[in-house]
Parts: sequence; C-alpha cells; structure tokens
Amino acid sequence: MELISENVQSYPRPPALEPVPQRVHVILGGAIVADSTAALRVLETHHAPTYYLPRGDVMASLVPASGTSFCEWKGAAQYWTVEAGDTRANGAAWSYATPSPRFAALKDHVAFYAGKMEACFVGDERVMPQPGDFYGGWVTSNLQGQIKGGPGTRHW
Repeated sequence: MELISENVQSYPRPPALEPVPQRVHVILGGAIVADSTAALRVLETHHAPTYYLPRGDVMASLVPASGTSFCEWKGAAQYWTVEAGDTRANGAAWSYATPSPRFAALKDHVAFYAGKMEACFVGDERVMPQPGDFYGGWVTSNLQGQIKGGPGTRHW
C-alpha cells in the first residue's frame, strides 16, 4: 500500500490519533524487534508522524530506562532500553502507561526512536528519524512541509 502525500503543516493541534493501514516493523541487531499491522500514529502540526505499536507485537526485551518526559497532550512517558540478542539501544523506546483520555488508545503501545534502531519501516519504505534529538517522528518520502526538530525549531 503506497503512502499518500501529506503536508505536516496541515496536521492538527491538538494532535490526531489514527490507525496505520500499512505493516510497521522495527529492526535492531539484525532481528525484527517489533512487527505490527495494528499500529497507531499521532499527527501533530510540523511533526513527522509518531508510530506506536501494540506491546504484544514487540518481540524484543524492553528494560526500564532512566528519565521521563511529559507531553501536554498524551501525559507522562516512560522510556525503555531495547534489547535484541547482543544488541542494546538505551532509551530507544517510550510508552504511556496512563495516557490522557483523548489518547487512551496508546495504552499498551510502544514507540521507537528510528535513529536508535537499525531500521524502521512503514510498509516497504525505510523511514528516516525526525531531525533533532528530542522528537520521535518517522520521516517518510510522502511528507511535505517543514518538519520541526532541526536547529531553531524546537519551541515553535
């Protein structure tokens, strides 16, 4: 299934939550660590979509990592170290144990930083990480508009 052209500047604020029609999978250490046909994505103005996979579709070990963050829309995030065989990616995933009511569907879902994984895919397309070191969006070739995350864009 081909990705439809989207402009990140037209994504809503507050963000939208929607199902992903494509298969989504994540690779680390040569192994598939997550594979789902039931992923969700969050769409927020000027952000690349953030993909959340059901915890039941994650095959890797998730070990609690230090640090937390708070999203005004989704709530408090917990971070995870992802382990696949001998490969370990510290703080490479996050989840919301008790998301806000608007994002309740994210409970028991996990998001992965594409830049900390070996590869992440939406359908057959390998994604690029959202610019910067804070945001966890996945950039695909169908996205248009200015994506937040590069120098000088963090607080718009």
